[in-house]
Amino acid sequence: MRVKATIDASLLHLEHVTYMVDSIQKKINTTQRTFPFSILIPSWNNLSYLQLCISSIQKNSTRQAQIIVCINEGKDQTRNWIESEGNIDYVYSPSNLGICYGLNLCRTLVKSDYIVYLNDDMYVLPGWDEKLLAGVKQAETKLFMFSSTMVEPHDTGNPCVIVQDYGTSIESFEENKLLHETKGMSIEHWSGSTWPPNLMHVDLWDMVGGMSMEFSPGMYSDPDLSMKCYEAGVRIFKGVGDSLVYHFGSKSTKRVKKNRGKDQFLRKWQMSARYFTQVILRRGAVYEKLEENHRMTVSQRLLQKIKILKSWI
Repeated sequence: MRVKATIDASLLHLEHVTYMVDSIQKKINTTQRTFPFSILIPSWNNLSYLQLCISSIQKNSTRQAQIIVCINEGKDQTRNWIESEGNIDYVYSPSNLGICYGLNLCRTLVKSDYIVYLNDDMYVLPGWDEKLLAGVKQAETKLFMFSSTMVEPHDTGNPCVIVQDYGTSIESFEENKLLHETKGMSIEHWSGSTWPPNLMHVDLWDMVGGMSMEFSPGMYSDPDLSMKCYEAGVRIFKGVGDSLVYHFGSKSTKRVKKNRGKDQFLRKWQMSARYFTQVILRRGAVYEKLEENHRMTVSQRLLQKIKILKSWI
């Protein structure tokens, strides 16, 4: 039965987590006491992309951010490279922690009031941070989640993405062309922020408990975090149309053994992630602050119940 298989898998996962906890190491290399914001980057044997990502942060940001990397395994000499840089803080695990555990551990090293979660296969474009942080003053509250807008090489049907091909790998990446052609590029601010790069106040992160470990290694952990924020009172889920990052596209998730995040979200929140992001958060629509309380119709509740039952079959 699937229930027994799930329990057995959970017990094996618990043994793995126990090993991980005993072997975790943390290192603060930065000397500044505070930063305008902290960038958390999980990385799993992906050094060339990580180097490009961090280089883009250093070249294209308007403010000096604290960079915290979660090094998973690091068989490609990631840890040695970070130590040689001297200004990057990190969490190290000899095994793959996944996104949820990794980001929560990175939180313990944060030296700022704002957390940005960024993937290592992203290249931030000039002024990305200024545009993202501009919304903080306008919000006049800690209850918000902002996302940058991704530029991606392939059309996946995502209405929040700018489709433009500047390379699908380090080898084919056209950095100069990207920088030239994206000057002044933007789309309208959009609703439905859930995915990285996203920005939130550290107090909100702590209040909702950060990433949920039951979604480890990470599938559907992004909408789960947004749902926890929604339950905590957040109604500002804003995609910033002129804060841009180039995304090569899931260079680590293609290698990892995935959790059944879609079903987990459905059972936990009694609604599908699709319903939450499209109906409640209105993902892809022109940005507006959300209504205070969303109420499902009887037919909508029934449909979600049917989906929950089917998820166990």
